[in-house]
Amino acid sequence: MIGPNPNIKHPIPMHSRVGFLKGLVTAPNIEIGDFTYYDDPDGPDKFAERCVLHHYPFIGDRLIIGKFCAIAEGARFIMNGANHAMSGFSTYPFNIFGHGWEEG
Repeated sequence: MIGPNPNIKHPIPMHSRVGFLKGLVTAPNIEIGDFTYYDDPDGPDKFAERCVLHHYPFIGDRLIIGKFCAIAEGARFIMNGANHAMSGFSTYPFNIFGHGWEEG
């Protein structure tokens, strides 16, 4: 059994709403396994922007999704950037705004 190419963006040509994410997601902090697909009536091309929330490169975390996963429209991955530090005098994220607040 050969199967489809896992790097092809749209494995079912007549259904452009379905896409193999490995060929669509280019963010270096997101890793997608072979044959994992996303189904969205607006198309799978904006998966990272629509479904992976609070995933900022400066935090350093990564999203790793394995092989043969099926992800439906409306799925959300809430990443570590959604959390605020609890160790300071405030939960306000002073440090991300810079301009002298980096040590806040």
